[in-house]
Amino acid sequence: MNVTIKDVAKRANVAPSTVSRVIADSPRISEKTKRKVREAMKELGYHPNFIARSLASQTAQVIGIVMPSSAEQALQHPFFPEVIRGISKAAHEKKFALQMSTGEKEEEIYEEVVEMLQGRRVDGVILLYSRVNDKLMKYLLRHDFPFVVIGKPHQRAEQITHVDNDNYRIGKETTQYLLGLGHERVAFIGGNETYLVTADRLLGYKEALEEAGLIYRPEYVVYEEFLQKANQEEMKKLFSLDEPPTALVVVDDLLALDVLKLLDELNLRVPDDISLVSFNNTLLADMARPPLTSVDIHIFQLGYEAAKNLIEKVANPNEPVKRIIIPHKLVKRFSCDYV
Repeated sequence: MNVTIKDVAKRANVAPSTVSRVIADSPRISEKTKRKVREAMKELGYHPNFIARSLASQTAQVIGIVMPSSAEQALQHPFFPEVIRGISKAAHEKKFALQMSTGEKEEEIYEEVVEMLQGRRVDGVILLYSRVNDKLMKYLLRHDFPFVVIGKPHQRAEQITHVDNDNYRIGKETTQYLLGLGHERVAFIGGNETYLVTADRLLGYKEALEEAGLIYRPEYVVYEEFLQKANQEEMKKLFSLDEPPTALVVVDDLLALDVLKLLDELNLRVPDDISLVSFNNTLLADMARPPLTSVDIHIFQLGYEAAKNLIEKVANPNEPVKRIIIPHKLVKRFSCDYV
């Protein structure tokens, strides 16, 4: 026989309406009563009918996750499983499910998410990127649909809740670290130049050079997410300059592994011949040979805060816009040395 809310109410010695409010995690119910009701639910093996709840409340209890590219490609990058783990943790605490975009191209992802929103299959979405002139972000703003961005929005940031690191400061501090080791020829190996995270880190890199009285050299900047054959040529040009760099700021750990491989092919040793600082501090940084000095941007926390704040926004449409900055830390290993 199915256990009902009335059975739970009887066991907990409360009204059925109180049980309903506990299931909805209403702030009107005390933590003591919530514990008592949840214990009764556990003892009786009661599981809320979330489909019925969503029909009654006109919510789906689902968060949409929008990837920057196809899920298959994105999930190969260690950043995304970790940020989704943070989102999942916050969603689980509030009994929300997750739905992920699966389109292959930018236009496919846009159409898929629009269908997701129009069909009310999600209550809000998290964008795992911040792209210049993003079509989807404009759509979400125009239709006043709850969303949170991981990264700094390109436009109208004051109208968009976003969770980010201080990427300008990160770019500046990593460059200053290498300058402090005596390196004056520092190159910047960026990712996708349409992403604001790349632009902000590059700005910090330029500022560090300027404050040190060094000239910014455009030939020391290479943009690429992966070092495929064509891009290896750009890197080889970098090291065939009359004054090649002695240190590299590399946009993330995965790209840094590609860089290490290419440096090995060029018979350049890290850190004896060239120093390297990376970003994200994923497991790859510790497993690399040599282990990489990398900036820990607390990826899990980025995801957790994004989901937490989106759920708050879904529950209260009048929730104020927030800018949440997650701290960072330079983790020193063995990929850097004095000149």
